[in-house]
Amino acid sequence: MNDPNGMVYYEGEYHLFYQYHPESTVWGPMHWGHAVSEDLVHWEHLPVALYPDSLGLIFSGSAVVDWKNTSNFGSIDKPPLVAIFTHHLMEGEKAERDDFQYQSIAYSNDKGRTWTKYESNPVIPNPGIKDFRDPKVIWYEASERWVMVIAARDRVKIYSSHNLKDWQFESDFGMDYGMQALWECPDLFPIKVEETGEEKWVMIVSVQSNAPNGGSGTQYFIGDFDGTTFTSDYPKEKVLWLDWGKDNYAGVTFSDVPEDDGRRILIGWMSNWQYAQEVPTKKWRSAMTLPRTLELKNINGGLKLCSSPVQELEKLRGEGVKIEIGEAILERSVDLVELELAFNNEAEDYIAFVLANDIGERVQFGYDARVNSFFVDRKYAGDNTFSEDFASATHYAERSQEDQKINFHIFIDHSSIELFADDGEMVMTETFFPDEKFDRLMIGTDAELVEGKMYELKSIWTE
Repeated sequence: MNDPNGMVYYEGEYHLFYQYHPESTVWGPMHWGHAVSEDLVHWEHLPVALYPDSLGLIFSGSAVVDWKNTSNFGSIDKPPLVAIFTHHLMEGEKAERDDFQYQSIAYSNDKGRTWTKYESNPVIPNPGIKDFRDPKVIWYEASERWVMVIAARDRVKIYSSHNLKDWQFESDFGMDYGMQALWECPDLFPIKVEETGEEKWVMIVSVQSNAPNGGSGTQYFIGDFDGTTFTSDYPKEKVLWLDWGKDNYAGVTFSDVPEDDGRRILIGWMSNWQYAQEVPTKKWRSAMTLPRTLELKNINGGLKLCSSPVQELEKLRGEGVKIEIGEAILERSVDLVELELAFNNEAEDYIAFVLANDIGERVQFGYDARVNSFFVDRKYAGDNTFSEDFASATHYAERSQEDQKINFHIFIDHSSIELFADDGEMVMTETFFPDEKFDRLMIGTDAELVEGKMYELKSIWTE
């Protein structure tokens, strides 16, 4: 699996579709896999939703609830789910044409269980661009139109429609903005500044290369959108990263989360194109990040998009263990773990967490005051011979806050850590592949621990 697709909430269910090759653990003919959840935590696998056809493979895209039945695929009383996706024609790619990607739609009238492709696909033909994919659609209430953003090599193209079938081009954003690389998986949404309630717009764009620690990653832009044009508030050369770890890519947000909830919830693909097809797993290949709530906060005089694990994950908590205040060095047995810790770092000390097992493998992560950065070191975490890009160096994320108090919210799984620091301003997501399960956690620092709690976690697949 790779990119999350078609993330939409409808009638009590979160739908997560995703790029899927059913026949292999390496990339192949892409389908849309499908899972649903009532709580963003426990998921049920459903049959494949979309299969390749004569128009091509089923690449990434989005899904919406057509509440006003603008498409006439359903009714006002029973609005359809509409999926918008890229068809990728392999014959055209092999012939070295530039028009082998185009946008198509499908609809469902049974809560996403079965899908019918629109008979007049594609709804947006290729305009002569080799990389033209990953449509994300939103409803823009002010003009009562659908708006689509599409990744087009070094930019995002914006289209609009009244019915999800007939689209007109509106504008481009990008070219020389942000990180210059192949752009993919855009998202566009309004969000309010936490401190003031002012509404801003955020555009998320994943890039296949040149992420802060190498390979693929996700940048974002903050600005304004008037229904046709997105304008960034930041200089063209400014790059804002959603996650500084190696393994969060192609993340997009759920459509149609109820207004009384109001959250902007993101899930990303937990891997990196530098080595995604080569990691040493046999029965599975890739996973998604935990769902994350996005918030726009004013930090040090500038706006930042912060991430925090969704509150529903607290359902997985088992017995909580309080870590005594002032306890600087500890060692505990662990399996699946959630940590909430805060340190007073007046002396600018090194804060180190170490996951280890009995055969000498380890992952080290934390905060290094010498370089004012959070870090993850997985050089000795197990097999890394499959790629020289996986663990050749320690990965860093420079800290921007000046507060002496540093807080961590950390989720440890058998093959990953998801580290949220400084109330979600800094996030690092990293995978690893130990030969034996990590079963010990050690914390070492001279910084004063001012509060700390550790929870054993239940698996999402078992009650």
